Amino acid sequence: MACNPGCISHKFRTSRIRAPFSHPILPKRPLNFVFHVLSRNSANISRTAAVSGSGFTWDDVFEVARSENRSSDLDGFFNKIKLCNRGSDKQTKFIPFVTEDQTVGYVHNGFADHLRRFQDVFIFPTNNSYNNHFGNHVTLHPALRTHEEKTRAVADVVKCLGEEIIPGIRNELYPVTSSFGIPAFFSLERAAAPYFGIKAYGVHMNGYVERAGQKYLWIGKRSEVKPTYPGMLDHLVAGGLPHGIACGKNLVKECEEEAGISSSISNKAIPVGAVSYVDIDGYRYKRDVLFCYDLRLPEDFIPNNKVLVPILSATMNCKAPCIVISFCTW
Repeated sequence: MACNPGCISHKFRTSRIRAPFSHPILPKRPLNFVFHVLSRNSANISRTAAVSGSGFTWDDVFEVARSENRSSDLDGFFNKIKLCNRGSDKQTKFIPFVTEDQTVGYVHNGFADHLRRFQDVFIFPTNNSYNNHFGNHVTLHPALRTHEEKTRAVADVVKCLGEEIIPGIRNELYPVTSSFGIPAFFSLERAAAPYFGIKAYGVHMNGYVERAGQKYLWIGKRSEVKPTYPGMLDHLVAGGLPHGIACGKNLVKECEEEAGISSSISNKAIPVGAVSYVDIDGYRYKRDVLFCYDLRLPEDFIPNNKVLVPILSATMNCKAPCIVISFCTW
């Protein structure tokens, strides 16, 4: 299954929908939800902060869904899109990260100060040195020639910096490239990707069922111990794209691991486009490209650790609503 980075329509569809009748996963109480997210009024925002801080539960999901104070069903979506693209005014605090005469990322001046300690791995040419046309930037030491040498040297630096500088080490490698699909210059620890400002890729899938002509999304809830977006709502299946695995194969793997969906079903997922964003926060320059898929599931199939609900909440992690918007265009 090839990746499909085609354009996504920016049309939106909102409609009043009712909960499926007597589904065993849903609470045994009457439900009449609107496919919506929280409005921007202060009462709902403070409620969201409170439940996120103390652990968001499925009861909170249903309570939010019953809110009568809805200024706009799309406000929460727009809030999340803005959150995914924050910090553009801070771009001047970053310098290019260059490898083999290609800009592969961006490094904050403060993080660059940490890298200067490792003079056998990183060098900092200026306008007048190395005959370069990048201006002030950071690059790898020319003694590091092969993919393996670069990967090992940068990994040692990440290990030395440790959790205090780069929290959430996962021991999972991402490819460092100037664009998608070309051979990687080297591989980098996933948690370090935003600190070096490299492009990171992932697969996100909307899993749904159809009943009486209406679509219903399966929604997951992230673990409270996740290093990113703990306890928030998420897609049925989502995962980063590690080095050396194709999008389609990675999606099949994530389907099995996260939701217990067999390959005979997940192979039917349809690539529908891609979503990209730039999020600058502190030393982190997060440049993500998410390949989006939709999968129609059998009506009687129940994924692992998921709940079928016809609502979305503003407490979803910041990436999820962008992919759901692509789902709502058809």
